[in-house]
Amino acid sequence: MFEDNKLQNTSVSELGEFGLIDHITKSYKCKNKSSLKGVGDDAAVLDFSADKLQLLSTDMLVENIHFDLSYTPLKHLGYKAVAVNLSDICAMNGKATQITVSIAFSNRFPIEAIEELYSGIYLACEKYNVDLVGGDTTSSTSGLIISISVVGEVEKEKVCYRKGAKINDLLVCTGDLGAAYLGLQILKREKEIFLENPGVQPDLQGNDYALQRQLKAEARTKLIDVLDELKIIPTSMIDISDGLTSEVLHLSKQSEVGITIYEDKLPIDH
Repeated sequence: MFEDNKLQNTSVSELGEFGLIDHITKSYKCKNKSSLKGVGDDAAVLDFSADKLQLLSTDMLVENIHFDLSYTPLKHLGYKAVAVNLSDICAMNGKATQITVSIAFSNRFPIEAIEELYSGIYLACEKYNVDLVGGDTTSSTSGLIISISVVGEVEKEKVCYRKGAKINDLLVCTGDLGAAYLGLQILKREKEIFLENPGVQPDLQGNDYALQRQLKAEARTKLIDVLDELKIIPTSMIDISDGLTSEVLHLSKQSEVGITIYEDKLPIDH
């Protein structure tokens, strides 16, 4: 399949995730008038009604890439999988309404494990008032895979894109930074200690906040209500689950403006 010497074999790592997305979509153009925004933002924007736009986004979580089941409870994983998808709708200034969930799992997963995963999914659906309306299941030879698609809506005059930031705009973050990453490092550290000394119990005391931010992420849905109450429509928005610097670069590139970050103003949890 890849042995044709006439083909240049370029490693995906040379482009990176975002470079790959740009590379495979740069020549594609949407043809339907209802497709207002395709690839390139936190969610696709579709126009099917007179007063509201429909939002569509999808994310995939893969075992040993995005999560490690040796320290991630399945209920927490199900909850987090939903929350990270809803964040993409929030980043468009919209509200999520429905999700579909597709999973692939190996025969090492009993029914009880699948039930535990879905208990977290249902909990997130209840908290964020979204409906689970479909999905798919299949077998896997490489661990657990979760793919969630989310549908949302936003009033036409309130939709926010990554483009739109203007000179002299204020760049703000809705929460503190670094806690989720710190939680991940703590979990990795304790796993390494346990593998070297199986009789040692993990030392997680005093790190509840960081661990919760890593294991049970929350979507900033309340922010959308606050913005609506204050009658504020941001010029640009983006979900920063991939990290501050890479996401600010997206805003800068798509809005065609330079962005200055003041280190002493960063909301870092200590």
